[in-house]
Amino acid sequence: MSEAVTRESMEYDVVIVGAGPAGLSAAIRLKQLGGDDVSVVVLEKGSEVGAHILSGAVLDPCALDALIPDWKDKGAPIKTEVKTDKFLMLGPAGALRIPNFVLPPLMNNHGNYIVSMGNVCRWMAEQAESLGVEIFPGMACSDLVYGENGELKGVVAGEFGIEKDGSKGANYEPGMELHGKYVMLAEGARGSLSRKAIANYNLDEFSDVPKFGLGMKEIWEIKPENHDEGEVVHTMGWPLGWKRGGGSFLYHLENNQVYVGYIVDLNYKNPHLYPYGEFQRWKHHPSIAKVLEGGKRVAYGARVVTKGGYQSIPKTAFPGGALLGCSAGLVNLPRIKGNHNAMYSGKAAAEAAYQALKAGRSGDVLAEYDHELRAGPVGKDLRPVRNVAPLNAKFGPLFGGMMLGGLDMWIANLFKFNLFGTRKHGKTDAQSTGKASDFKDIVYPKPDGVLSFDRLTNVSFSATNHGEEQPSHLVLIDPSIPVDVNLPLYDEPAQRYCPAGVYEILTDDDGSNPRFQINAQNCVHCKTCDIKDPSENIVWCVPEGAGGPNYPNM
Repeated sequence: MSEAVTRESMEYDVVIVGAGPAGLSAAIRLKQLGGDDVSVVVLEKGSEVGAHILSGAVLDPCALDALIPDWKDKGAPIKTEVKTDKFLMLGPAGALRIPNFVLPPLMNNHGNYIVSMGNVCRWMAEQAESLGVEIFPGMACSDLVYGENGELKGVVAGEFGIEKDGSKGANYEPGMELHGKYVMLAEGARGSLSRKAIANYNLDEFSDVPKFGLGMKEIWEIKPENHDEGEVVHTMGWPLGWKRGGGSFLYHLENNQVYVGYIVDLNYKNPHLYPYGEFQRWKHHPSIAKVLEGGKRVAYGARVVTKGGYQSIPKTAFPGGALLGCSAGLVNLPRIKGNHNAMYSGKAAAEAAYQALKAGRSGDVLAEYDHELRAGPVGKDLRPVRNVAPLNAKFGPLFGGMMLGGLDMWIANLFKFNLFGTRKHGKTDAQSTGKASDFKDIVYPKPDGVLSFDRLTNVSFSATNHGEEQPSHLVLIDPSIPVDVNLPLYDEPAQRYCPAGVYEILTDDDGSNPRFQINAQNCVHCKTCDIKDPSENIVWCVPEGAGGPNYPNM
C-alpha cells in the first residue's frame, strides 16, 4: 500500500510478542518483581493461547521450579512423570536397544514429565493474567516500530481486512501500535519479526548459521493393552538411514494416548526426500506399529525445531528489544528439549528489564540478559552438547552424532571441556540442498489409511484455517524462480518438504506448461519453506490473527 496508515497507539512498560513458554515466563516474572508498577502485554497470533504451540514434549521442570516453585499446588497440567526411558536403533524390520548407561547422563529423562505444552501454556497464561498481565490472542504482529534513535519501540498488531490484491477491504482495520520501553520477541523458531530484528541490528554477525529440523507430530488414542503410561521411546536409523539426520519420539501420556513424532534435519542433500513420507513410513516399523495397532489418530501438526545450538545463538539483546526462547535457538538437540531453556530465557530477560526500568532506563540494550543467557543455566545446558549437530551433519547420525558426539558429551560431562572444541555448521539448510540430477528419486509407499495418511487428510486434523479473502502470507521474492530455476535444478522440492501440501506444480494434461501453485489455506505455520527453499525465495509473513492451526493438546 502506497498511502500511509494512521494507527492509534498504546503504551506499556514491556511488550511481549508470543504466548509460548518464553513469553509467558517473561510476563510472569515481570509481574512477580514489579506488580502493578510494571505494565505488561502479551500478543499472540493464535486464536487462543496454545493454539500454535507444538512440542514433543518431555518437559524438564527445572526452569518452572525456579519461576513458579509451587506449580504442583497451583494445578499445572504436568502429571505424567517419565518412568521408562528407551533409545532404539531401527533397521527395516528389527530394533536394537541402546543400554541407558551408555548414554550421557544429560539424556536421562527420569524426573521429567510428558506434557502437552499447549496446555501448559494455557495454564501459564492463567497465572500471568492473575498477576495482572494483559494477554491478547488473535493479534498477529506484522511489523516492528522504531524510535527516533533506531531503537525498537514497539510492534504493529491486529491489522485486518487486506484484500488479495493488497488493497484495503470494506472491513479494513489498521490495527494498533503497541509501544514498550522494552519489546521482547518470543515468536518461536524462525519468527518473522525476529528475522527482521536480526537483520536490522546485525545480531548474527558473530554467530554460526542457524540450523533446523522439521518436526511432525500426531496424537493417537491406543488400546489399553498397548499403553504404558510414562514410557518414553526415541529412535534413530530406519527409514532415514545413517547418512541423513533425524529421529523419532513416542511418548505415552495419560488416558491411553501417545504422542507420535518424527524430526527430519533440514540439512538433507537429496531434494527428492519427502519428510512427511519418512514420518508415515516410520509408523509401519514393527516396533511402532504394534503400539498403534487398533488405535486412531486424533490430531496432527508440524513445526520447525531449532538445532544450531550454542554457536548459532545470535546476540539476543539490542536497542529496545530482546530475543527469547526459540527466536534465539535454545533447543538442546541431543536431549530434544528446549522448553526449559525458553522459560529460563524469559525469566532472565524479565529480570534484566525490571532492573532497567527501576533505574529509569528504556530503549537501550539489556546487555545483562545476553550475558546471563550465555553464562547461566541456558549456556551451561547448551555448551556441552554444541558439537552434536555439526558432527552429525558431517559424519552421519551413527558415527558422527552418536559415536563422536557421544564421546564429546561424555568428555564434557566428566572433564568439563569439549574434545572437539567448537565445530562449525558450515552451510545453511537451504544451501545444503543438492541438484536433483545427482540423486536417485525416492519411491514412497502409498498411505494405507490405517497407520499412515495422506497430507491433506492429516492437515484436516490440525484444524487449520485462514481467511480466503486475505493475501497469501507466503511471499515469493521472484515469482519466476519456482518454475524457471527450482523445477529444472531441484525438481522443485517445495512439493515435498512442506508437511501440509501448500506447494504444487500444476501442468496441462500433456505435462506441459508447469505452474507453481501456493495453497496458503493449508499452511500450519511450520516455516519450513522459509528455511529449506534452495533459492531462498520464499518469505513466510504473518497472516491475519487467529489464522493457522488450532491445536487442542499439542
